Amino acid sequence: MSKMMKFESGFSQEEALAEASRCLQCKKPLCRQGCPVNNAIPQFIRALKEGEYAQGLEAIYRHSYLPAVCGRVCPQEKQCEASCILARKGKAIRIGKLEQFIADNATEVGFPKVAATMGAIAVIGSGPAGLAAAVQLAQLGYAVTIFEGEAEPGGVLLHGIPEYRLPKDVVRRDIKKIENLGVEFRLNTLVGVDLFLDDLLAQGYQAVFIGTGAGLPKTLELPGEYLEGVISALYVLQTINLYNSGQLPEQELPVEKGEHVVVIGAGNVAMDAARTASRLGAEVTVLARRGLNDMAARDIERDEAIADGVKIRTYAAPLAILGEENVTGIKCVNTMVSPEGKAIIKEEESFVLPADKVIFAIGQRPYARIVTTSQGFEINKQGLLICNEHGMTTREGVFAAGDVVHGPATVVKAMGEGRRIAIEMHAYLLRKRLQSAK
Repeated sequence: MSKMMKFESGFSQEEALAEASRCLQCKKPLCRQGCPVNNAIPQFIRALKEGEYAQGLEAIYRHSYLPAVCGRVCPQEKQCEASCILARKGKAIRIGKLEQFIADNATEVGFPKVAATMGAIAVIGSGPAGLAAAVQLAQLGYAVTIFEGEAEPGGVLLHGIPEYRLPKDVVRRDIKKIENLGVEFRLNTLVGVDLFLDDLLAQGYQAVFIGTGAGLPKTLELPGEYLEGVISALYVLQTINLYNSGQLPEQELPVEKGEHVVVIGAGNVAMDAARTASRLGAEVTVLARRGLNDMAARDIERDEAIADGVKIRTYAAPLAILGEENVTGIKCVNTMVSPEGKAIIKEEESFVLPADKVIFAIGQRPYARIVTTSQGFEINKQGLLICNEHGMTTREGVFAAGDVVHGPATVVKAMGEGRRIAIEMHAYLLRKRLQSAK
């Protein structure tokens, strides 16, 4: 690959200690309020400052099960760090990098193992929601089996985030800790194809958790959308990860050196796909309907994409993909932002960009394998599972969390929801036991 720029390395020990020393240890820590999982931030920072890395990781594990991952990919600048009292002076504590440091330097610390005396639960999907649910349920005393369609667990963490942003060894290390907790992984097993949800219930699982994410790319229904050379961002990211792991030959890569690539979308996935294509040697342009500061992507992801050679064409939207069999270009139109913040198309101001490949990165929706092969599920117009406030779907005893319920969001939100719904599953099963005992 041609472009291999390196950005944002983790803290050294000296840097981590210096940063931890800046923490004010507030009596009412606003940083915790800004964290979607209410992480024990002051506690793990204090432990780091005292050199007690194991104690710091144990504090994190009470709330977050993937600290090495979240420390790297969470948008802390919009969450915990944004809420830090020092952010008012533009000097917020780098909480994410401190969390990453602890997770990377206390690798011997694992989850406390609990005897499985509460029965068996099936978890479908091994992304952040499924992994978090599995940890919580195992710690509550359940025998947990995760069913994963891929040859290796990790879901989007392993297959949908580039190596330079989230090293695969980091993901594998966290998954190994979950295995050591007693969680069983059934790989190469696609529920809805290789076996069905009804089969799981017939096998004696007391309840089922669905955490299959949203892996089906959305499109815009543009003219030319089905031409050869139109691909999804997820396909690009999954393919490059398979190539990097030695499972695909170089000729199977989705982008070639010297090609003109246009990415439609302005979120983090769009930046990942754009940077990946750029590192493969392509000339990459991202179309963003709004300005640089209004993009959905994190500022750091946008800035590093630009540093990687990606061009961002702001205030632009696609109209049609051009070509007869293969993509040759994309017709675009200029946009403006209304006072209400809506991107408005200026139809009289169109232009054409040359393109050999067009990458869609405008969001994902769930696959329908489970709901179309089982009875009793209801979904909304976006194809998302409908659940009650306790996380139970419209199918009795089947729960769900993460992107399959609320659509694509952050890793920490999916993880937090997986943990919360696991506790709801436990309460549901306890109620059933009490009712049976009467």
